[in-house]
Amino acid sequence: MLKVLSITALSMTLVTVSVTGFAMHMQEKNVTLQDQKQVGVTIYNENLALVRDQRQVAIDQGINKLTWREVSRQIRPQTVLLRAIGQPSETRLLEQSFDLELLTPEKLLESYLGRAVNIVFTNPVTGKETVETATVLSALGGGILKFTDRIEVGTPGRITFPDMPEHLHDRPTLSLLLESLSSGNRKLELSYLTSGLSWQADYTAELNANDSRINLSGLITLANHSGITYPDAHLQLVAGNINQVTFEQPQARKMMAIVADAAEYQTNKEESLFEYHLYTMPASATLAENQTKQVTLMAATDIPVSKEFLLRGTEAPYYSRYASDNNSKLRPDVFIQFENKGKELGKPLPGGTIRVYKNDSQGDIQFLGEDRVNHTAKNESVRVKLGQAFDVIATRTQTDFQQLDTPSQRFTETAHKIEIYNARQETVTIRVQEPIPGDWIVISESFPHTKPTSNFAEWHITIPSNETTTLSYRVRVKH
Repeated sequence: MLKVLSITALSMTLVTVSVTGFAMHMQEKNVTLQDQKQVGVTIYNENLALVRDQRQVAIDQGINKLTWREVSRQIRPQTVLLRAIGQPSETRLLEQSFDLELLTPEKLLESYLGRAVNIVFTNPVTGKETVETATVLSALGGGILKFTDRIEVGTPGRITFPDMPEHLHDRPTLSLLLESLSSGNRKLELSYLTSGLSWQADYTAELNANDSRINLSGLITLANHSGITYPDAHLQLVAGNINQVTFEQPQARKMMAIVADAAEYQTNKEESLFEYHLYTMPASATLAENQTKQVTLMAATDIPVSKEFLLRGTEAPYYSRYASDNNSKLRPDVFIQFENKGKELGKPLPGGTIRVYKNDSQGDIQFLGEDRVNHTAKNESVRVKLGQAFDVIATRTQTDFQQLDTPSQRFTETAHKIEIYNARQETVTIRVQEPIPGDWIVISESFPHTKPTSNFAEWHITIPSNETTTLSYRVRVKH
């Protein structure tokens, strides 16, 4: 059995070497963007995209060597899938290689190490040109050239090269070796995963005068830093957390300048895809290299919102004596919240940044704040933190602390006072939330509390305009 396996492995190796060696002497067929019939790009949230590139290619019977030009510079070669549309059994992929090294003067000179090049000298007076042959000894520091009678550092004249090395290309290129059972035109689709393409959702909300309703619009921002342009592409976006096997990138990618471009608005289509959501843009669009493009996601008007003031404490005062600083003013956080339902909403919203604006008394728009929100399913709540209240001020004081330990248990009993002053022109309701560790019970309080979770006590305090209200309570904690 061992002898049979070794002979089989040797035969496979010989076949591979034979095909590869034969392909080295074959004429390459360039497959360019002029052959492209359709390109689709599905962009995920995690700097990941799936490219589907269909091109019309004239194939010979037998072995064909193709150079598929204009692939992403950040392609993941191990994810490449080549299909013959309509004739899947006619062709078979034998070998592929991604040529990352692009054509530059330095790379061209480096590829001729140990080989002869021609050096053209121009007489500065007469303009007459003479040619000498030199061997490239080094490509570093401008190059080192060996002439018949001397060695020179740097480029003494204009270097000319007899041919172009096969591994250098002016654009990112994928070399393919495939076998076809017959000749003819084939529609080939090259699919692959790539980094360098990303998208994010950005929302703009405009509050009305009494903070009770908003107009909401959403934009999708697309960014292309993959190294190539995707002309007239069919765009789809996936919202959700895709699991990926992490791997080390072969080299760092340089971020380049961004060019902004606004796209024409049409309604997009949303659908479920496994455990994610797929958004299909209604019209094709060109994603240029190093470009940021925006397309409209949604728009909704007159959405009811609620506003909340939240004053949240810390666990520290429940462990030990706590020195209160009466000069330290606490200000509650301000939130607005709305429900993702209704005719104009009511569909999954991808996570993104919401920026909130409001007109002042002069009718000028003003920025109120922004917050990051997660993917929001239909009928879920969207909660946006805008900042801290300016005209609602609180001070916190620990009025008593007692250690009530027993031989088997450790207890503490603490008393607290929170004074809240409302300097606004209207009555406000403040949600006071205290994180209390351990097993706890409220012994006494000036306002009734609720227990939304095991480690929080919560009070809702209504404070009239220009008045101060005091919340007092005592807590016993078993640690």
